Amino acid sequence: MDKLKNKVAVITGGNSGIGFGIAEAFKNEGAKGAITGRNQNTLNSSVKALNSNFIGITGDVTNINDLEGIFKQTSDRFGEIDILVVNAGGVVDGVPLETILDITEDNYDQYMNLNLKGAYFTVKKALPYLKDGASVILIGSSAAHRAYPGMAIYGAAKAALIHFAKGLSLDLLSRKIRVNALSPGTIETPVFTKFVPENQLSQVKQTWLDITPSNRLGLPSDIGNAAVFLASEESSFIVGTEILSDGGLTNMSLMK
Repeated sequence: MDKLKNKVAVITGGNSGIGFGIAEAFKNEGAKGAITGRNQNTLNSSVKALNSNFIGITGDVTNINDLEGIFKQTSDRFGEIDILVVNAGGVVDGVPLETILDITEDNYDQYMNLNLKGAYFTVKKALPYLKDGASVILIGSSAAHRAYPGMAIYGAAKAALIHFAKGLSLDLLSRKIRVNALSPGTIETPVFTKFVPENQLSQVKQTWLDITPSNRLGLPSDIGNAAVFLASEESSFIVGTEILSDGGLTNMSLMK
């Protein structure tokens, strides 16, 4: 259990859900570093669960000053950073996923700022603190490949993020920094409650189960295990591409 022994990692949005699953998998493989989040309570509880391996840093990836602080604090504590997981993103609090009929310009900007601009500048602000040869993992989504009602903006942002894996890898070739995308399918996390009413939760989850060939929802640990691979030397020849961890949702269809 030492694929990432003594590696320094930063996981944005690492205080819950997929991000915490990645941080936990990294800890189990010997990594140390920082997780970030905006909710201080969940940040505190997550750091406690990770023991002394990780520190928690409060920060908003849409705020450039916060990004500067995240990487400086991590570097001051642990030294140069080996692994960056750009995970913060998803549903904007208080802004439901809607169709073009209902989305406002402000809604659009909020979703793009969180899911695309924030990701781009997370990588940019990390560069002075990243080791040459570091691994950068951008958390995409199967929604980049399939259209779903009300998710056009979110899906487009994640599709652009997957392209960033290619373009940023080219930009950073001289430093041997690998950038790859890891795209989850439907994962069992508290995010469901952000956009699904409690009385519809079971029905919505069953709908996703019905179209997922593996016949189960993913777990944060599934994404964590895939992230360990991309962060480790085992993936040293993998650069500028995407790994789908979605139970077959994107590339296979079930006949019902």
